[in-house]
Amino acid sequence: MKYIFIVPDGMHDRPLEELGNKTPLEVARTTNMDFLASNGITGLVRTIPEKMKPGSDTGNMSLLGYDPSIYLSGRAALEAANMNIELQKNEVAFRCNLVTVMDDKMSDYSAGHISSSEAAVLIDSLNEEINLNEIIFYPGKSYRHILVLKVRAPADYLKIQTTPPHDILGKHINQHLPKGPEAKMLLRLMEQSKEIFEQHPINNVRVDLGENPANMIWLWGQGSKPNLPLFADKFGVKGSIISAVDLVNGIGKLAGLEIIDVPGITGYYDTNYLGKAEYAIESLKRNDFVFIHIEAPDEAGHNGDVHAKIDAIENIDKHVVGTILNNFSKHDNVRILVASDHATPISLRTHSSEPVGFVMFGKGIAHDGSTEFSETSTQQKGVKFENGEDMMDHFINKFL
Repeated sequence: MKYIFIVPDGMHDRPLEELGNKTPLEVARTTNMDFLASNGITGLVRTIPEKMKPGSDTGNMSLLGYDPSIYLSGRAALEAANMNIELQKNEVAFRCNLVTVMDDKMSDYSAGHISSSEAAVLIDSLNEEINLNEIIFYPGKSYRHILVLKVRAPADYLKIQTTPPHDILGKHINQHLPKGPEAKMLLRLMEQSKEIFEQHPINNVRVDLGENPANMIWLWGQGSKPNLPLFADKFGVKGSIISAVDLVNGIGKLAGLEIIDVPGITGYYDTNYLGKAEYAIESLKRNDFVFIHIEAPDEAGHNGDVHAKIDAIENIDKHVVGTILNNFSKHDNVRILVASDHATPISLRTHSSEPVGFVMFGKGIAHDGSTEFSETSTQQKGVKFENGEDMMDHFINKFL
């Protein structure tokens, strides 16, 4: 049996007045996802455990079948794992965004989705100017990077209160800066970054081109060295993972999944949707399971861009789900699962914790009467999983 899990990050949404009280998913043309629903089962899955913050770290770990309340040690630590940063016991990793702050407000959490090459130069400048052995910045992709601190009491740094920058767009940053007894070092580094970036040639060029400058770092999402059981040991199949996001690939790497590098994937609206599907199909020649993560709907949700979210959903349906369906039929020894890791409602511009819809299709899965895949239809069905681990177990081991 071959298993294909497609994750449109943050696709689940809430009705919008401007869409006639429908969601972006309900308005979007989703012929292929509706086909899955018309020949499979739909329902709801709770990906965010109670009392845990909704995030892509929590949601994707849950979807992959791991209880975040047990295994999640911090978002940045997962991203560090994918970047081959081996955290030591006395080290704490922080997510380091390149952001644009204007008039003390969070103007852009991604510095205009700065290119990875530009970002690498800025990150290098931090290491050169700060130049301390216990403080190391690691360049990642676009605006997403990692800071590793060597400290005497890592547990104290894990208690620092930090806020994701995408949660405070348009808000004054002063109320959302890192808080806690050990936050002084973070605040000092963030202030230093403003001085280093202020007249940096990269930012001078960006301003001249009318692009948002990366004029500050934002530190958040700290974590320590994680430990996950292997996916193959847990579910009995070998697998791979496709994502443009270090966080998701980090979970996959720790779980022993093969990380597949697809040309042209960006983690944004312009990602290579078709390439993700084609490389996923190819991966099934050597593996039994593939996890395809697409970030674009989540980015649109954070930006409050309803039309971009509809476009992203339609691109996923056409180029990812459609391409995969064209290579397999319901009679093949294949199963397909589509589910969001969490909701990112346009009205909130951040993540929320409600259960999200899923559709499951393929060999051995009987039709439950569904006719479409949407928030409304999945809420009306009786299949409800209390966590991602139960859903993954059903997807791989049940209906046999």
